[in-house]
Amino acid sequence: MGDRRTFNVVILGVGFLFIFTAFTTCGNIEQTVVKTLENATFTGSGYHSLGIIYGVFSFANLIASTVVTVIGAKITMFLSGLLYSGYIAVFIIPTTWAFYLTSVLIGIGAALLWTAQGHFLVENSEVSTINRNTGMFWGLLQCSMLFGNLYIYFAWNGHTEISDGSRRTLFLALLVASVLGTLSFLVLRKVPHEEEMLSDEEGQSLLPTRTMLAATACPPCSPGLELSFYSGVYGTCIGATAQFGAAAKGLIGISGIVVGIGEIVGGGFFGLICKNNRFRRTSVVFLGMVVHFVAFYLIFLNIPDDAPVAFETNALTSPYLTPSVSIALLCSFLLGLGDSCFNTQLYSILGHVYAEQCSPAFAIFKFIQSIFAAVAFFYSGYLLLMWQLLLMVVLGFAGTLCFFVVERMQSLSLDLQEY
Repeated sequence: MGDRRTFNVVILGVGFLFIFTAFTTCGNIEQTVVKTLENATFTGSGYHSLGIIYGVFSFANLIASTVVTVIGAKITMFLSGLLYSGYIAVFIIPTTWAFYLTSVLIGIGAALLWTAQGHFLVENSEVSTINRNTGMFWGLLQCSMLFGNLYIYFAWNGHTEISDGSRRTLFLALLVASVLGTLSFLVLRKVPHEEEMLSDEEGQSLLPTRTMLAATACPPCSPGLELSFYSGVYGTCIGATAQFGAAAKGLIGISGIVVGIGEIVGGGFFGLICKNNRFRRTSVVFLGMVVHFVAFYLIFLNIPDDAPVAFETNALTSPYLTPSVSIALLCSFLLGLGDSCFNTQLYSILGHVYAEQCSPAFAIFKFIQSIFAAVAFFYSGYLLLMWQLLLMVVLGFAGTLCFFVVERMQSLSLDLQEY
């Protein structure tokens, strides 16, 4: 039984690895690609597209749990993967109407995909394995940031403009990866019902009744803003930093790889090594806040303030320090590490507190997170870098406090149950 569940978690992670090799690579370079298109009739914006995706994502979460319940997590993830593949395909021969239409469709697909993923992961986990499975899935998922970005570095390093041929080759490869990930969901195995799964030796499943807390008490606002920043804005900022010269475009790929390494290190260490207890969970979230604050301060010193809003040219202002590639990549690692601190622990606490109603809980969580991500993508093309960083600091601190409140509420709830 344990082997079947472990197999499912591994295949789930591999499927997401392929799909998000395509999507995270696309998001990382999207604004840069759009700016260099040789198509005078294309008027789309990468920031606006990503904002639409996360805006639709947020509201589609309201129906996502119902869809997962009706057609099942496996089929939901397969259909969602097809929508992701359609979005990637648009960049091969880009048109404005298809670009924004698929942005809406992938927003719907994202809500269905992540709600189904949360349900499926909890369904294949027990109290004793939820941290291991979360870490395993998170590590495989974040490997998606390595391969596409590695290609970008070798293909784009030394180039100031992205040719149509280079773009088509890249997105054809990403489309193949997305389709392979989608097809992998078809080999997921069905697990028996709860009463068939458990024996006295196997331990308690995550499916028994537990006390429900307010889903909105979790801190999705901070990860929402940071998601938009590390996945779409920071790479664009590096590519727009004139002081990096001809290497700037290639550094977008290296930055994405280093963010992925930070995510993998954090997911592996905090998901697999850390024991499953409340003290450890709050400590990891606090560490994530500190790591991100350090990264934000270094970015403020190292990257030009107008880098996010330099649509057609490189940034014109100079930062406080002479821009350093080493500092820029260190910040990429810290962004990934801090994000994994938050996300591994958020998934862990959701899997424990909302075990009986995991689909609605993950849907509510993603609803709030994606609203903030959508807002962040829309303002990213207009706000200077320092204001974006300040917003993330304020909401990051508030989000960490919210997490501590949820942990305290859960602790009191468990204490009351013992009496």
